[in-house]
Amino acid sequence: MVQEIFMPKLGQTMEEGTLIEWFVKEGDQVKKGDPVFKFESDKAALESESPAAGTILKILKKPGEVIPVAAVMALVGQPGEDISRYLAATPSAAPAPTPTPTEAAPAGLAAAPAPAGRQPGERIFASPRARRVAEEAGVKLEALAGSGPEGRIVERDVQAYLASQPKVTPMARKLAAEAGMELAGVAGSGVAGRVTKADVERAALPAAAAAPAPLTAGQVIPVAGVRAIIAERMGASHVTAAEVTLTTEADATRLVELREGFKKTPLAGDLVPSYNDLLAMMAGKALREHPNMNARMGDKRIELLTQINVGVAVDTERGLMVPVIRDVADKRLGQIAGEFRALMGRAREGKSLPDDLAGGTFTITNLGMFEIDAFTPIINLPECAILGVGRIVAKPAVVDGQVCVRQMVALSLTFDHRINDGAPAARFLQRIKQLVEQPYLLLA
Repeated sequence: MVQEIFMPKLGQTMEEGTLIEWFVKEGDQVKKGDPVFKFESDKAALESESPAAGTILKILKKPGEVIPVAAVMALVGQPGEDISRYLAATPSAAPAPTPTPTEAAPAGLAAAPAPAGRQPGERIFASPRARRVAEEAGVKLEALAGSGPEGRIVERDVQAYLASQPKVTPMARKLAAEAGMELAGVAGSGVAGRVTKADVERAALPAAAAAPAPLTAGQVIPVAGVRAIIAERMGASHVTAAEVTLTTEADATRLVELREGFKKTPLAGDLVPSYNDLLAMMAGKALREHPNMNARMGDKRIELLTQINVGVAVDTERGLMVPVIRDVADKRLGQIAGEFRALMGRAREGKSLPDDLAGGTFTITNLGMFEIDAFTPIINLPECAILGVGRIVAKPAVVDGQVCVRQMVALSLTFDHRINDGAPAARFLQRIKQLVEQPYLLLA
């Protein structure tokens, strides 16, 4: 039986993928699970596998094409099987967009020349389909010339404009639009010269900022590209949420001893949990006990969330990313550590899946490796709180009336005062401190 090989949908946010290359050709034999093609989503380059064993009967898509999820990419089956219905539905060359009857141009009407600049406030006539396609593609109607009746902009005008523009991945187009950046002069490094997110980021950075040379006094750096987006989102968080930061210091001596023990006796698979793994497990336990901290602001209501998904900030070459460990409170330490290793590895290799970075309900950000003691993290909206973790450092402390050296760590909780008052937030931070100081309570 003929089996279809689809463009996979990897996560709720993925709508299309760009075909990079085929690993097989028509007539090749494949086994179930063999990689057959490589594609690029907004976040990563990934491989797709054959759903069945057999012969590659037909390849229906070409490298460089942007293909919707669930579209048929190729056919696998036994030689001689009937695939005529697929061939009839897949012309060898994609035709030009066919206008609907309501958008058909009068006979002999050529496309209008590019508009020579419309007057400010001038009304633009466009069909509903043209407006929808333009909005989805981020195209301004002011830039288009209409070929419909009386110069009306129709769908084919939008499609023609898009065809004349540089080929751009969806994420690159979105990033450029958010940064107010024109793509005409951006060189593409993707498949078939396609402009990628990385190309937009590089083009948005000033030369001095893109180079490894240190910054110099008096230099002016435009706020553009990724930095503009970060500025907008962090500014929105600071303006939208009523942020308050609570700071405490915990005795992490037993936590350090626990991790040293794991170094001597690792978990299954020779896995040594990191401090972030342990902190994520602590956060999951504390959030289950304090559901008010696992919440978000809705429309005139506060929503207490059922899932406890903890994001852990990771520094990568592409910038700060927050992979999310799902259902943390229901998992053992080994599961958390294994999942976070995989998430962190994909993030640092630029291969994160769409769902890797979505759905968080609470975030941990750890700057201890940079010798930072305490800081005021900014909430990752729509979450209602974020935990900042400083370095673990040996300090003199008083224990049972005696001064001794202990391993101390600063914990900073920023919370949204619209959702929680100071006392409930303080009790949550107090519980985190208790778990850091007595990590055996994770077994309770």
